[in-house]
Amino acid sequence: MFEQIYKQRAELVKLIDRHTEQDGSHATEIPSLFFSHYSNETGPIYGVHKPSLCIVVQGLKEVLLSQEQFQYGPADYLVASVKLPITGQVTEASSQVPYLALKLEFTPSEILEVLRESEMGVGKKENPKRGMYVSKIEPSLLDAVTRLVRLLDNPRDIPVIAPLILKEIIYRVLQGEHGDMLKQMAIEGSSANQINDVIEHIINNYEQSFRIEELAEIANMSVSTLHRHFKEVTAMSPVQFQKQLRLQEARHLLLSESADAADVAFRVGYESPSQFSREYSRMFGLPPKEDIKSLRDKYNQTINS
Repeated sequence: MFEQIYKQRAELVKLIDRHTEQDGSHATEIPSLFFSHYSNETGPIYGVHKPSLCIVVQGLKEVLLSQEQFQYGPADYLVASVKLPITGQVTEASSQVPYLALKLEFTPSEILEVLRESEMGVGKKENPKRGMYVSKIEPSLLDAVTRLVRLLDNPRDIPVIAPLILKEIIYRVLQGEHGDMLKQMAIEGSSANQINDVIEHIINNYEQSFRIEELAEIANMSVSTLHRHFKEVTAMSPVQFQKQLRLQEARHLLLSESADAADVAFRVGYESPSQFSREYSRMFGLPPKEDIKSLRDKYNQTINS
């Protein structure tokens, strides 16, 4: 088994390296498939992680979900079953042995289709579990992923064959030790699916204030049950979840526009610029103005080196 995994991983290293000439994240001709290539360890990278399967074929990565740490490398795979604000960091990479990884995104409807066709058993009343986990990789999963990546060398095959292999990959993940969380997320009326509805509402309205009773109504739960289940899935409360979304979007706006920090604070939903600055500093380590200057200086050093 280990020899088979080694061969599959070695092939993926060559394929991903060939399709990623520069450092960064790269879209592919398969719409849901993305590659990452980094020649150095990175600082923290903030973003909202979509439901997906992530596999590192070379190097190491660390992901923080609130205060919870997930580290994974070539022997593992990471799955996110819902959208989650996270902090990611490449912790092992070099120009000789770059960090190489792939991400395959999927939707609840794609999971549900596989569940229906495979007739896998699903318990509706199960309590939701953490929306992110790391598992040991199996040769059957890695084989399906390798066949999917190979399609990039035969683009005309992608429209017909890629959806079939994607189904197989989802099937393998559902069969894994933590596959129940994915099953629950796709089943309408399950607690996990109801929490996902709340997550989508907060993401789509992150700049708006909300009452916890409104979220409980969306989930069709009591306030106490919503709090408990939301924290089980996301490792944070709804208010903490919203705060991370607001601060991530504020940082994006400050980087992409010549905007004043106070103006950005109001745009992402803060009523007090001083509170925004305090919470921004707590999350990113520096006040807004200093943080953006530091990021731009690092970027200029990179492109000039």
